[in-house]
Amino acid sequence: MICRVVTESPQRNDPTVDVPEALFADAAAETRWRGRFTAARISVPDWARDAPARSVYSSNASGTWEVYAWDRDADSHRQVTDRPQGTRGATVSVDGTDIWWFDDTDGDEFGTWVREPFAVGGEKAEQAVSGAERGYPAGLDLGPTTTAIGWSTDDGSTLAVAVGDAALRTVYEHTEDAGIGGLSRDETLLAISHSEHGDSRHPAIRVLRVHDGSAVADLYDGEGKGLDPIEFAPVEGDTRLLVGHERRGRDELLLWDPVAGVETELAIDLPGDLSAGFYPDASALLVAHTRAGRTSLHRYDLTTGELSDLPTARGSVGGADVRPDGSIEYGWSSAEQPSSVRVLRPDGTDEVLLTPPGDRPAPSVRLDDAWVPGPGGDVHALYARPEGTTGPVPTLFMIHGGPQAADEDRYSAVRAVWLDAGFAVVHVNYRGSSGYGSAWRDAIEGRPGTTELEDVVVVHAWAVESGLADPDACVLEGWSWGGYLTLLGLGVQPERWAVGCAGVPVADYVAAYEDEMEPLRAFDRSLFGGSPGDVPERYRTASPLTYLDAVSAPVLVLAGENDPRCPIRQIDNYLDGLAERGKEYAMVRYDAGHGSLVVAETLRHTAAEIAFVRRALGMPLPIGSKG
Repeated sequence: MICRVVTESPQRNDPTVDVPEALFADAAAETRWRGRFTAARISVPDWARDAPARSVYSSNASGTWEVYAWDRDADSHRQVTDRPQGTRGATVSVDGTDIWWFDDTDGDEFGTWVREPFAVGGEKAEQAVSGAERGYPAGLDLGPTTTAIGWSTDDGSTLAVAVGDAALRTVYEHTEDAGIGGLSRDETLLAISHSEHGDSRHPAIRVLRVHDGSAVADLYDGEGKGLDPIEFAPVEGDTRLLVGHERRGRDELLLWDPVAGVETELAIDLPGDLSAGFYPDASALLVAHTRAGRTSLHRYDLTTGELSDLPTARGSVGGADVRPDGSIEYGWSSAEQPSSVRVLRPDGTDEVLLTPPGDRPAPSVRLDDAWVPGPGGDVHALYARPEGTTGPVPTLFMIHGGPQAADEDRYSAVRAVWLDAGFAVVHVNYRGSSGYGSAWRDAIEGRPGTTELEDVVVVHAWAVESGLADPDACVLEGWSWGGYLTLLGLGVQPERWAVGCAGVPVADYVAAYEDEMEPLRAFDRSLFGGSPGDVPERYRTASPLTYLDAVSAPVLVLAGENDPRCPIRQIDNYLDGLAERGKEYAMVRYDAGHGSLVVAETLRHTAAEIAFVRRALGMPLPIGSKG
């Protein structure tokens, strides 16, 4: 069976948002907010293992997020991909000869890996691995002679290897979710993650022999305890696998040698969640420590157990890796300062590595912390108020997606324009969020949606009681899982919210389950404890469609026609329900998937939300006018 997302929607006459030509009456303010979105940004580069002068990265410099090649020796950059809806994933071959990127259709995430030469442009990309089926990506790892590749369809997951010129060979298939973990340096071993036990939220690990697909060893920590195969030691003959585990209720690290059958848990004395990667000689780990929405970097010596702090500024790190010369390249930002790609050199020098072309985006406002008592423990919130304001103000509760994600102290052009538009912004790291321990993340299992909203509502109450939020002008907003919680909150807590904006949401959970990509069905079965047929009442309770009668606030929905995660049919079902009941709503549709990689489209979405909300609250447009 070929996995297909149902995207065809009938010709509709949904009301749309009248987006003004300018949000701000002041020309400088208008230029500033648009400039935060259009300013060129870049990702942390990925380099060829055996040709580290050859790198690839993503950038929005063309107006769309695309793949770029960087030849460090020549200090030359070129745009590799140029597709209407942008390109999401790319890497470079071990020897630096080829660039690999994932070729889907209009952002639907269903496709295959293709490759083209690194050194020159203009060649047509060709399928990278003959025999690989189109599907949703389930991991990729490249060795000098071996490729490990995975894909998923409605039939489940397939993991395969191609060695040299030999034909692609399947080494693992299962109806449950699985993915490529990584190849050992000598290409004899392949680590995979799998959920044969039926819980894709807490996967197990198996190590296979590449030559015949036979199992070497398994690692499974039991119910409710997931394992993550991070990477094999980057040294020939070293069969240690770095593994993320949660045996003590938070994300920690261990080394597992599946050949010798030896496990070594790493006692790293940091209070938050940990992730890591090897230094090039496998003598140490580069450790990222996340706690309360902020990240710090550390070096952990595997011989002595010494933990050293690496000097990074207060904020969030997005991606970090160690070069062969020992320098660390990483992305950094804070709520106040735009993102930058930096390099921390062995001598302690910390400087900008790559400067995007054009002007830098304007700074914004710092985020402060609040810890609010909730039914499951203290809820961490991050918040900011518009500069120069006192007393209660209109407040946007910007709810993150995931749900296994978290809001962090990082730069956001979206947050910045809402602040400029006169709104306080509150982020809630509700139960279900990552970074606060396993129990906090898993507290939503069996009762998703309503559990998170219990935490949102206590933060709402705190914001009102503290004098930050105007109780008559509280806005619920989010994308993906945040969009889902927005629609659910408008129905479950209608007295709290004056207006709502939901981007790419789950709106009708049963229809969403029927149409979404198979890895998300597996995720939902793990989250709910079964399919809609197994536990129908749980899905009914969690579905925004159930609460349509209670919705009283105006609602804006934004959705992609090709979204495999929150498909369009189930959103149309919800909109039909609003229309039948005479509820006030508007709709923004776009021709892409789960969000857009096109800068102009993101600008349009943000302007549409602000215009809709200000009009619903009786606030003038353009902002700063006397209308």
